[in-house]
Amino acid sequence: MFLRFFTVLICCLPSLFSVAQNVAPVLITNPEKNYILTSGLEYVEDKSHSLTIDDVLRTSDFQIWAQGIPNFATTKSAYWLKVRLRNETSNSKLLLRLSAPTLDSVWYFENVGSEIKTTATGAAFPFKYREKVSSDFIFGVTLAPGSEKYVYLKVCSSSPLVLPLSAGSTTAISDSDKYKDIFWGMYIGLMVAMLLYNCFVYVTTRDNSYLYYIGYVLAVVITQITISGYGFQLLWPGNSWLAVATTYLTPPLAGIGGVEFMRHFLKTRTHMPKADKAFLIFYALYIIATIAGLAGQYSVTFNLMDMTASTVSIYMLVIAVIIWRRGYRPAGFFLLAWIAFLAGVFIFVFKNFNILPYNNFTAFTMPIGSAMEVILLSFALADRINILKKEKEKHQADAIAALRENEKIIREQNTVLELRVNERTKELRESNDNLNQALTDLKEKETQLVESEKMTSLGQLTAGIAHEINNPINFVTSNVKPLNRDVLILLDAVDEMEKIAKSEDAIAVKEKAIEDYKTEIDYDYLKIEIDQLLSGIGEGASRTAEIVKGLRIFSRLDEDDLKKADINEGLDSTLIITNNMLNNSINVEKQYANLPMIECYPGKLNQVFLNMISNAIYAIRKQFDDKPGGVLTIKTECDEKNVIVTIGDNGIGMDENTKKRLFEPFFTTKDVGEGTGLGMSIAYNTINKHNGHINIKSAPGVGTEFIITLPIIQK
Repeated sequence: MFLRFFTVLICCLPSLFSVAQNVAPVLITNPEKNYILTSGLEYVEDKSHSLTIDDVLRTSDFQIWAQGIPNFATTKSAYWLKVRLRNETSNSKLLLRLSAPTLDSVWYFENVGSEIKTTATGAAFPFKYREKVSSDFIFGVTLAPGSEKYVYLKVCSSSPLVLPLSAGSTTAISDSDKYKDIFWGMYIGLMVAMLLYNCFVYVTTRDNSYLYYIGYVLAVVITQITISGYGFQLLWPGNSWLAVATTYLTPPLAGIGGVEFMRHFLKTRTHMPKADKAFLIFYALYIIATIAGLAGQYSVTFNLMDMTASTVSIYMLVIAVIIWRRGYRPAGFFLLAWIAFLAGVFIFVFKNFNILPYNNFTAFTMPIGSAMEVILLSFALADRINILKKEKEKHQADAIAALRENEKIIREQNTVLELRVNERTKELRESNDNLNQALTDLKEKETQLVESEKMTSLGQLTAGIAHEINNPINFVTSNVKPLNRDVLILLDAVDEMEKIAKSEDAIAVKEKAIEDYKTEIDYDYLKIEIDQLLSGIGEGASRTAEIVKGLRIFSRLDEDDLKKADINEGLDSTLIITNNMLNNSINVEKQYANLPMIECYPGKLNQVFLNMISNAIYAIRKQFDDKPGGVLTIKTECDEKNVIVTIGDNGIGMDENTKKRLFEPFFTTKDVGEGTGLGMSIAYNTINKHNGHINIKSAPGVGTEFIITLPIIQK
């Protein structure tokens, strides 16, 4: 049925009376064997249909068909074939069979004595003109044992030229034809049985799926009967027009029937409404192909049917896979059926292209595939009906049980409803009062805890600032006393210089006295020492100013104002506050990107950074115990919409359970008295308030990374 929609299969038999020196004869040696002719054939194209047998006998234009079943596709030309046969059996009667039932006309020519035997047959002639009663074209060949001859065939058709030729003894060909009749009888019987069975099921269930299925099976049967030649042999043996027309009328009918059944069975309008509309295009193409065939444009018809059927088959397969993957169980049955059919078609095609051997199995894989498809689709329909039936019965049972239960509950509740309502109302009032009181207490506790956490952070802040400022202040105070001493020495030197200058001594004596005094007080070193002391005092003052600036940036008082701030600056201010916690044993690695200013609450974000850096330092100390090796990494980056801050450490890390509970209020892994368990909860809520999020990467013994993503612009 769909063979035309995948390939054009033409198998050519060259028959010959004259001798061709470069073509070996087909040897018929075994009277029990059916010989498939795939070599030893010659052909010539007759574009004008004007060549006669005499012209052909005289021509030298024959070309050799080297290997395989000849394939001439859809053509308006006639083709002359000749084949060289040699009889090595004891029988003088052989048969030549052309298994191409849809050919319009076939002329057979054989030299018998001094005359040329001519037989005309094909779909364009009534069936009674056939030499042998068969859906294929069978011709008797008279050939004495041990001799050879050439026979000719002239073939032409509106459908693709399909010319599988075979030769053998009368017994071999007849037996092969008989087995073919038995196979097709079983196939048609099976299809009719499936048709009648599903008609009965449709009458019983009134499910429209069976109606579409019946239409599809009927179209498949008619198409297969047409292609196999049994339609012409058994149904319309005297109607040559119908024998030709069915070759291009029934395939579109089967295609449309298959698509319509698939749409209804898989509910494509529901599952894939947009893809479902594309089937209308395929319908239009099938109709155009049919109209072209009725108008005599057979090449257009078959090429369009080939293209349409190939496309729609793949399209149906893809849609079925998608719907099945979405969980629709019937699509799985449809896939099995469709794949079985396509497998049969492809094996049949590969046989005709000599990819697979030509035998009884490969010759009938297409009807076998269609039979399997019909059976599997019938199972699929039955399964769907069973599913629907079970669901319906379950729903009915659940509904009945629910109604009975409701009836029972109503009867029981009517007697106690008023009492229970009063009791429940009283309980609700008491519960409401308790909840209100609990809510008030909870808010008070929450306020106290938040204040406690703030005081803890404030204590860390105070300790850090005191420690950080103490170092530069000590540096200043330790330099003041030496500087004071050196200044006094300078002042004394000034007085001494003034005394020497006022003396009556000679200038040379004065100069020597001044040099001696400068040497006595080590004047050159004094200048260097004063410069160093002033530089140290300046550095201490500068460091103190930097700490004060960091403190001012960190402890912003505008926490409730959304404003633009520099995240890198906030991180630096936080590091200044926590510098004393590093204890010179933790290495800080900063990888800052050039960040844009972001809209945020700077003071609240600094509190988040403080909590995370403090936790990182705690984890590092737990891992290294104040020994070198700890690394605190702070990295910033950005994209078009967000700023990303990564705070990482190589501390003790966390397991999965700790990661899951990390942001719970009051959860802490620190020892008693070292933490309240609110720091990370406050940080989580603060980041949420900024419409950001926190990701955690951690492994025990490896370390932890907090990845904070903040939008550049708050919406």
